[in-house]
Amino acid sequence: MKNTLFAWIGNTDLMAAESGNGYAPIAQAVRERNYSSIVLLCNYKKQRWEVYEKWFRAEFPGQKLSVYYVDLSSPTNFAEIYESAVKQLDKYTSQNLNDLLTFHLSPGTPAMSAVWIIIANSRFPAGLIESSIEVGLKDVDFPFEISADYIPMLNSHVEGRIIDFSDGLPPDTPEFEMIIHKSRIMAEAVALAKRSALFDVPFLITGESGTGKELFARAVWSMSKRSHGPFIPVNCGAIPETLAESELFGHVKGAFTGAEGDRKGRIESADGGILFLDEIGELSKDVQVKLLRVIQEKVVYRVGSSKAVKVDFRLISATNRDLMEDIRDGLFRTDLFHRIAVGFIRLPALRDRPEDLSLLTDYYLSEINKEFRNQKGWNPKNISTSARKALLHYSWPGNVRELQNTLMRMAIWSIDSTITVRDVENSLLGLDNSDNTVLGRPLGGGFDLEELLGDVTKVYLERAMVQAGDNKSAAADLLGFKNYQTLSNWLKRYGMDSDKDYS
Repeated sequence: MKNTLFAWIGNTDLMAAESGNGYAPIAQAVRERNYSSIVLLCNYKKQRWEVYEKWFRAEFPGQKLSVYYVDLSSPTNFAEIYESAVKQLDKYTSQNLNDLLTFHLSPGTPAMSAVWIIIANSRFPAGLIESSIEVGLKDVDFPFEISADYIPMLNSHVEGRIIDFSDGLPPDTPEFEMIIHKSRIMAEAVALAKRSALFDVPFLITGESGTGKELFARAVWSMSKRSHGPFIPVNCGAIPETLAESELFGHVKGAFTGAEGDRKGRIESADGGILFLDEIGELSKDVQVKLLRVIQEKVVYRVGSSKAVKVDFRLISATNRDLMEDIRDGLFRTDLFHRIAVGFIRLPALRDRPEDLSLLTDYYLSEINKEFRNQKGWNPKNISTSARKALLHYSWPGNVRELQNTLMRMAIWSIDSTITVRDVENSLLGLDNSDNTVLGRPLGGGFDLEELLGDVTKVYLERAMVQAGDNKSAAADLLGFKNYQTLSNWLKRYGMDSDKDYS
């Protein structure tokens, strides 16, 4: 009996084909299992899925493939997704009555996955599969039935019960599509950013250097009602303290030595749009006071002038500092903090989302290959499996920015087309001292092995809980524990447990 695979083409599949790598959910399924036919639905632009179709036919010659373009108003519109999928299933099954059906849950949006589950448990009984780099391809078995009585309604109540994660969010903008991820922790950060984009309130982004704070700020701007206005970025840490006031608030002629004419500041330039203050924690207390006044009164006074200039802007701030600690140390104003942090998001470090590493690697290698394709003597680069594993074993203290620069270095230094483990070792700058801080400590002089092992344990327990989104079962699996109760015991032992029920 014939078996047909149905799937939505996801952004991960498209990027993999565009890079020439091809390692993505759909290709993984076709490589590991035999399907008589592949039926793909796609809501991306024609030029992107045509590239994917061309790559697929070259990679799997002889495989029967059908691709259908679907015009969705939103990739999270359950009704449109359901109607489009059913339309193609009706068309296919009317001509192939005895075929077995399989739906792939991994490609596409969470809403698309949810609709496959509904259809498989009601109108078109089908097998369900999902795939990942870590686990590979596996069957999905849901121990419940979803009543077909609810299918025609697809109202907000039902949608919310199935997957409230995507409910109410607008479709991605190109800026949001630039946030490459598949990890749960990053998906939650993206969802928070999308919701924050819809409300015209100040927004604070925190996270280590290189985690993508400006990328998120631009994405919020692109989805906000101010997207037609300017996006004005300011690196507060790069402005000399003596010039900070002039840079932000502007000045009038003669305000100070060298002020040869009137100058509009960055805040005025952001009128009608968004002002992005990166590393806001670096501002002096004097400048903080004046910034607070601007936020409260919606007017700015240029240096050397008593004339108020009305400004209408939205403030997005970012920092890699612990502002609460700065407040305790008297370095940052409490009232300013509460003004800038109406919306708040903390971006995870790259080491806390390792499942995103291969996606990011493929994306940046693809961009590097595009950048240098006309360079004389350039060989398009790919990366070996062993080199990928070596990247996973590094903690990336510089986060995504360090990964991007390291890949550039590897691609340039690598003589062959395939980047090897040796290339990885030669390209890392040696800033990852995690092993040395544990294994290289001097003995004696107060050295306490039990305390050291406890510190290491706490670090990994915290990382697992963060990466699992506080789900104990998932965190236990990450740490290699047999069940979440074992994890609970470890958390209690180190004083890290809470009253939450994470199971």
